[in-house]
Amino acid sequence: MFNPTTWMNPFPRRYMVDGRDRGEDQTQSDAKWNVELHIWLLNKYLRPQKAKTGLLAVLLLASIALELLAPQQLGRFIDEAEAGGGESALVSIAVVFIVLTIGRQLVMSVAGYLSEDVGWRATNTMRSDLTDHCLRLDQGFHKDHTPGELMERVDGDVGVLADFLSFFLFSVVGRALLALCILGLVFATDYRIGLLLLGFSLFVVLVLRRLQAVAVPHFTALRQAKAGLSGFLEEQLAGTEDVRANGARPYVMHRLAGHVDTLMRTTRASMVSSRVFSSVLEVSLAVATSAVLATGAYLLPGESITLGEIFLIYFYTQLLSLSLIVLTSHLDTLQKASGAIRRISELHHTTSKIADGPGAKLPDGPLDVSFESVVFGYGEDRRTLDEVSFRLPAGETLGLLGRTGSGKTTITRLLTRLYDVEAGSVRIADVDVRELRLEQLRSRIGVVTQDVQLFHATLRDNVTIFDASVPDAKIEQAIADLGLAEWYATLPSGLDTLIANGGETLSAGEAQLLALTRVLLSEPDIVILDEASSRLDPATERLIERATDRLLGGRTGLVVAHRLATVQKVDHIIVLEDGKVCEAGPRAALTSDPDSRFSVLMAGGIA
Repeated sequence: MFNPTTWMNPFPRRYMVDGRDRGEDQTQSDAKWNVELHIWLLNKYLRPQKAKTGLLAVLLLASIALELLAPQQLGRFIDEAEAGGGESALVSIAVVFIVLTIGRQLVMSVAGYLSEDVGWRATNTMRSDLTDHCLRLDQGFHKDHTPGELMERVDGDVGVLADFLSFFLFSVVGRALLALCILGLVFATDYRIGLLLLGFSLFVVLVLRRLQAVAVPHFTALRQAKAGLSGFLEEQLAGTEDVRANGARPYVMHRLAGHVDTLMRTTRASMVSSRVFSSVLEVSLAVATSAVLATGAYLLPGESITLGEIFLIYFYTQLLSLSLIVLTSHLDTLQKASGAIRRISELHHTTSKIADGPGAKLPDGPLDVSFESVVFGYGEDRRTLDEVSFRLPAGETLGLLGRTGSGKTTITRLLTRLYDVEAGSVRIADVDVRELRLEQLRSRIGVVTQDVQLFHATLRDNVTIFDASVPDAKIEQAIADLGLAEWYATLPSGLDTLIANGGETLSAGEAQLLALTRVLLSEPDIVILDEASSRLDPATERLIERATDRLLGGRTGLVVAHRLATVQKVDHIIVLEDGKVCEAGPRAALTSDPDSRFSVLMAGGIA
């Protein structure tokens, strides 16, 4: 289970490793920070796979041993043949070579399976943790980051990391260990050729390390460009109807061209940097191979080296070259993985501005709600709520009226702690909501908004939010309690009716009925109805009004409305203007006062 207390502090100013605050400023060496970051992240998700990772390490060593032993049989074959060895000896050497080759392929097959399994299990856990983490982040974070951008991070970046982990041990670590073993064997054969290959390898390693630091920003920028394009496409495709209706297609295409141009430039920069690495390495390998053969030719007449050993060193040189080429060919993925780790870690570091409270005891049943000198704004330019104060007694209902932008919905968001107040306090049963655990707070509040989120699932799953423990009888009773039995009887398959894509498409009114059922099943003590009956036909609106009356019965209720008909039965009224309470009082008293703003609004018929 994800534990938010183990996540890092806000990125990038401070960071933690293994859940311990290192207390260091990130202005320290980027290289040190980057290495520790990689180690921390890989350790966190590979540790649960330590048994398989251990077996993978054993298979890796076996594979390296087999890959080194097989060419030695070829060297022996050449020396034995040159010395006039018998046919049986040559056949035996050939058989050993074949057995070693087949054995290595078997080891590689098993290791390949384990490598993929470890990589994907680790990153699937990471993907799950990141998704859960995103769901816990505050509403302000989600306002600043589009769903497409977060999808690219959670799925795209983690997918890159999955590819990296699935080949990392064999294609990177394995090749690096193989290269070290080759150098050791060549030194044992002839130190002069060993020094030659060592110099070549050090040159390549130094070049790769230097150039990788240059390339990583290009690949990070590439991932960011892809995330930006994904976010833009998700946003525009979701609003296709409005784009067409308002003639915004040229504007959308213009912005798309900008995103595509950015993607093209960042892709080109990353590919060019990758090609430079490969070219430098390939030329270096050609020079090293020529030098090895020339040195062998020089040493052979003096009999300080045999023809079989020359062949073996040549074979090892090619194997070393292949190992370095493989490392270079995977450098793209290494660089992408490094960029992905940075981006994943940035999301990993991000903490919600809404801190979970320590918890406090609340009474059972309906709860009173009070706002005390609340100040709040979504930005620094303008206050959305300015010194708002009111008290709603337990079990009574409040209608919130005012123009768009007056702060009605903001009040409900502060009550559910989607945002926190800048000054003042929001209290439930005389307890500051910041003292309550978020789960404790939100379990006592049910919210129905104008836009209902439907899932591609059955009606049962939609109203229970996939809680299989809720009995069908309880769901059907809730439907009946809300007076929706007649509507429910029209559904083709009852609770098994498929909703949304590929199934039953609900009207706006039917979606609201579904949302009301959800709230009733959660048995809240406070109910928030935010424009829940707007844009509905009269018949459906009457059905929803009856359902909301039953839902609000015996509960504390806040009703946000643009139409006054929605608040005809509430106990209290608050009229907001420019974030301030311009009128408040019992609905009956305000209705009977011809000079009240509410009476004026009633005369106009709109809020």
